[in-house]
Amino acid sequence: MPDVRYVCLSDTHFGADNSLLTNFQSGTTDADLLRPSPVLQAFVACLSDVISKNENAAPPTLILNGDILELALTTDDHAAMAFERFMELVVPKGGKPLFASEVIYIPGNHDHHLWETARETQYANFINKNPDLQHLPAPWHTTNIFSGDPVPAIFLNTLIQRHDAMTDVSVRTVYPNFGLKDDRGKVVVFSHGHYIESMYMLMTRLRSMIFPDRKPPAAVWDLEAENFAWIDFFWSTLGRSGGVGTDVELIYNMMADPRKLKIVIDNLAAGIVRQLGKQGVGGRIDTFFLGGFLDLTLGRVAENERHDGSALLSPDATTGLKNYIEGVLLTQLDEELNHNRPTEWSFVFGHTHKPFEDVAGFAGYPTATSLYNSGGWVVDTPLVEPLHGASAVLVDENLNVAALRFYNQEANPANYAVRVSEAPRPDGTHTALYERLHGIINPNRDPWKSFSDVVSREIPPRLRNIQAMSVTP
Repeated sequence: MPDVRYVCLSDTHFGADNSLLTNFQSGTTDADLLRPSPVLQAFVACLSDVISKNENAAPPTLILNGDILELALTTDDHAAMAFERFMELVVPKGGKPLFASEVIYIPGNHDHHLWETARETQYANFINKNPDLQHLPAPWHTTNIFSGDPVPAIFLNTLIQRHDAMTDVSVRTVYPNFGLKDDRGKVVVFSHGHYIESMYMLMTRLRSMIFPDRKPPAAVWDLEAENFAWIDFFWSTLGRSGGVGTDVELIYNMMADPRKLKIVIDNLAAGIVRQLGKQGVGGRIDTFFLGGFLDLTLGRVAENERHDGSALLSPDATTGLKNYIEGVLLTQLDEELNHNRPTEWSFVFGHTHKPFEDVAGFAGYPTATSLYNSGGWVVDTPLVEPLHGASAVLVDENLNVAALRFYNQEANPANYAVRVSEAPRPDGTHTALYERLHGIINPNRDPWKSFSDVVSREIPPRLRNIQAMSVTP
């Protein structure tokens, strides 16, 4: 029987007020970061139950696929402490670790700054190993998918290795794509997925507007090089900006209503022009044109996947996913696989907070692609969104993939139930991994029933919190 060899999680947003995995004092909106949230405890109990059924004693590898720490909407200390509570549960003091000692971390947009620190570490290590090199290369913007040496995550390792039980745990960073492959041409690629949305390629779009004859980046290195500063600034560092970070969180909570965000943008543009006028340079900038620029940048935030509950992927994201897989990802795969394109492959991503499993064809690939989206653990909007939820994506030793759909938001608490799902196969059959998981998970028994009960209780208070914060400025 197949064993679970990899467990992929994404979009936990540890530390965020709207994350189900951030703990709060009972009956309040005040974080209690010294204890794990009820949903986190129930979630880890379910993972432990699945992994305990493995026949091989070796623990699986944990893959953290982006937006694990919330660095845009909260401070580093809140994000770090919430992440510690997770690690304490999966590496219990005096108990057996749930996962292998090496953890793979793929930063997303909300924790992109962890890639920036890893990138600097990578470059410093290279210089240290080549002290006599006179002409230094430019710093790397990516790692390899398969054969690259993952970069130590210094901040996270320092954080978790304070704990006696975690001294052997090492978090290693790859970005933006991480892959598994076998000798038969089977491949699984993990990527957070922020580049499927056009707003994260804003600098590339602006450059193309200025230079319309310029071709878009063909390599993921160039795509990241053009856009990393924008992603890092707005999506991954504002949480540490004191009161600014708090105000940005209010803006995020108003994003569900584009009209309210438009008011914010107009007020911001007028305020900037007034301030520049006091400095004697206001005449150089017109409120209308500044508002247009802010609408092109900040205004795009209101259109993101997290706030679109009408479809699993918006038209923008559908086009972006196609462009990413057929473009920069295929180029990187060809470079590393010597143009031996995968005969069977799966693409695992998160970012949208709307989990799904599907099959799609992409130009340049000899076979259809199994798509897995792991959803997210946050409540983004003031009303119940049935497409929003979270999965854990599991991979066995044969690189078969399946998803544990832990929840989708439901109006009726009785409808919450954990289930197993996988991308459809041409012959209508299921993989051995799916069949085994289907035999393990009984949504009417613990720990699965307890998880569903807990998550059904924890979502409504967060909906109310967002409703209370979504006020017109």
